[in-house]
Amino acid sequence: MKCALITGGSRGIGKAICIQLAKDTDYHILINYNNNKTAALETLKAVEAEGNTGDILQFNVTDAEQVKSTLDAWQESNKDALIEVIVNNAGITKDGLFMWMPQSDWQDVINTSLNGFFNVTNHLIQKMLRNRYGRIINVASVSGVKGTAGQTNYSAAKGALVAATKALAQEVAKRKITVNAVAPGFIKSDMTADLNEAELKNLIPINRFGEPEEVAYAVSFLASQKASYITGEVININGGIYS
Repeated sequence: MKCALITGGSRGIGKAICIQLAKDTDYHILINYNNNKTAALETLKAVEAEGNTGDILQFNVTDAEQVKSTLDAWQESNKDALIEVIVNNAGITKDGLFMWMPQSDWQDVINTSLNGFFNVTNHLIQKMLRNRYGRIINVASVSGVKGTAGQTNYSAAKGALVAATKALAQEVAKRKITVNAVAPGFIKSDMTADLNEAELKNLIPINRFGEPEEVAYAVSFLASQKASYITGEVININGGIYS
């Protein structure tokens, strides 16, 4: 059984990625969530509605021990399963001006986006290397390539994720493992729900916020065999706001 693991897969962009992979591939979809089990089960239902299969896996990506024990327990009960695709999507924002930013807001955001990538990918990559095939896709952000005022912590986390993508891509390419990132701009989701779209869309050449599916299409392509010669790449999905 070949599987795709999506962290933060229960809502928003993560949910759209789970559903798109269920449509486009035969992968068994592993939907990671942290707190919202109801949302994770809804995503699983949507995956099954596409005629595909999946599981929900509860762990906090910032907790290395929890990541390890949950994935190991799942592997133990699915001995023939192979995780071929990792989508590191889990992320949080705690916006605020840097001069007033408490250390916990800095730490929490970096822990989720950057250390979460390490905890999940580092634990699974040896098996990928032995199997000589894999797709690692990191969900970065326009903030990580451009920098966004009020998001120094988020920009730092996502910028580091972009750099890690480029470095890891070079280490594992010989084993037919590709490592790429997508960098979404303003996408309709819980994360952007409080933003004033009417005002902000004037900054975007395409003049609207993106849909989660528009990110998921690119992730699905990068996860496919068709993208086998693309690695270390960052695809900006932002309506032209920055590229």
